[in-house]
Amino acid sequence: MVRSARLLKYMRGATELRRHWGFSMAEPTIAQRSPFRFDVTQGKSYWWCACGRSKRQPFCDGSHKGSEFSPVQYDATETKTVFFCGCKHSGGKPFCDGTHSKLP
Repeated sequence: MVRSARLLKYMRGATELRRHWGFSMAEPTIAQRSPFRFDVTQGKSYWWCACGRSKRQPFCDGSHKGSEFSPVQYDATETKTVFFCGCKHSGGKPFCDGTHSKLP
């Protein structure tokens, strides 16, 4: 029992390190090869889907459960139009940086 608890703690730590440093061994699913245009409201929080499996794109619906992906929180500081990444490969997550145009 103690050994499995240590292993679980280690695995969670490794996942946190991957998230912190921004690399992953798994590839996200490409939801679409263009950004999602969305009007955000000041003071609201939005949870961007990082795995690409959500049926509520570009937002998380919990489909990442059991994977190493986690949604990315975005807190709107002003009401405006933003472009959320649709390919899930952006270097500026959760926003589009044009990476979709370079994907195979």
